[in-house]
Amino acid sequence: MPAPLPLFDTAALRALEARGIAMCGGDAFALMARAGQAAWRCVLKYWPQAQRIVVACGPGSNGGDGYVLARHAHEAGRAVRVLRVAEPASALARRACADYLAAGGEIDDALGECDLIVDALFGIGLSRAPEGAVAALIAAINAHPAPVLALDVPSGIDAGRGCAAGVAVVADRTLQFLARHRGLRTGAALDHCGELELAALDLPAAAFEDTAPAAWGYRSDALAGFFPLRPRDAHKGRHGHVLCIGGDAGSGGAVLLAAQAALRCGAGLVSVATREVHVPALLARCPEAMVHAIEGTAALRPLLARADVIAVGPGLGRGEWGRALLAAALDSGKPQVLDADALSLLAERGVGLRPEDVITPHPGEAARLLGTTSAEVQRDRFAAAAALQARWGAVVVLKGAGTLVQAEGIAPRLICAGNPGMATGGMGDLLTGVIAALRGQGFSAPDAAVAGALLHAAAGDAAAREDGERGLLPSDLLPWLRRLANPMRR
Repeated sequence: MPAPLPLFDTAALRALEARGIAMCGGDAFALMARAGQAAWRCVLKYWPQAQRIVVACGPGSNGGDGYVLARHAHEAGRAVRVLRVAEPASALARRACADYLAAGGEIDDALGECDLIVDALFGIGLSRAPEGAVAALIAAINAHPAPVLALDVPSGIDAGRGCAAGVAVVADRTLQFLARHRGLRTGAALDHCGELELAALDLPAAAFEDTAPAAWGYRSDALAGFFPLRPRDAHKGRHGHVLCIGGDAGSGGAVLLAAQAALRCGAGLVSVATREVHVPALLARCPEAMVHAIEGTAALRPLLARADVIAVGPGLGRGEWGRALLAAALDSGKPQVLDADALSLLAERGVGLRPEDVITPHPGEAARLLGTTSAEVQRDRFAAAAALQARWGAVVVLKGAGTLVQAEGIAPRLICAGNPGMATGGMGDLLTGVIAALRGQGFSAPDAAVAGALLHAAAGDAAAREDGERGLLPSDLLPWLRRLANPMRR
């Protein structure tokens, strides 16, 4: 099973840098030289034909890395120009700049025509929005037709949180140094990094042993490890009875999608509690589900008693019917997955949940649950996920670009899959059914949240590869949910 990717925050990256310098005999410039040389190798690998190269250098160490790269490119016969927004401010950057100039390198003040732009303006230390001439240069880089390689971090992006306080470089590729930055895999950063690559700068594994990752990243290739083959004598009673509650008048499709997803992900039995008006359509579309017309809590209680796990929220509505059914579900004591309208009602109730429950808010729902704004949630998705878990007690799946899973006492899990085509109504209803199905099959709440979110995202990617992202429907994912949840029987 491919291991998840260790991801680090800014404090850990600074500690790793200090350890790397120590392992270079205390020679900080030796580590900078390795970074600049790794960046030059990256240029040769992906843009070998680039003859005219512009390197935008900032005043700090990131700029120093850029000067080293520029020297290598100049010595290789490329037409290199360095743009700088300020004189080098550190001894290391001054030395790298002096070496570049001594080799015959040039300093310029305009982008002009070029085949490649290298962004070496700011690294992990940027803590505010770029202003003035720096902001103007970043805007010019983004408007230029040449491809962009960002060194360590696209300038303007917060490497720890993934947000952009203002204008930020949009790169085609980002070469990270030493270790992977957690902030580059979620939020606004995903629109700025392009392809991500790592240069560990030849440090031994011992350099990383005492530094705990700040998050773990899960790619689609990790799926197989979550889904062992079923025994030959498996039967439906072993794989969980999921009860999907929702579908107020006009919203029957939402609870149908949750039920279909639960079935496609291996739930042994799936029941649906919904409005009577939706029963014929749900049975016609999904005869495998046991659909019940529920108009009040008295009819719901026997279904709650038989269920192993409850998925509540898709199409639930915020009227008295939905409120009553949610209250009954919460009182049942059964493991639950809550989404959509259930989260809005939960925010009004203010009653906490349990570690065996899972909530799956998008940023707007997360904001309601925290009493803040969507912008604040997106400004630091890691902090928001942690705050949600602390406030509500459940495992949190904070949806969006770079979905985060936060459970009590563990580093956040980051889903490195999914695509913009999944930003359409009904996708969250599928995810609710997926996670509920896995809970019913014996997954712990944290594992069900991680495996479910990863399976859902990977299915979206697989479906998008067939016909594109635009126009992708939740139902397009259903066949892929089944395929990806089933390793090949050998």
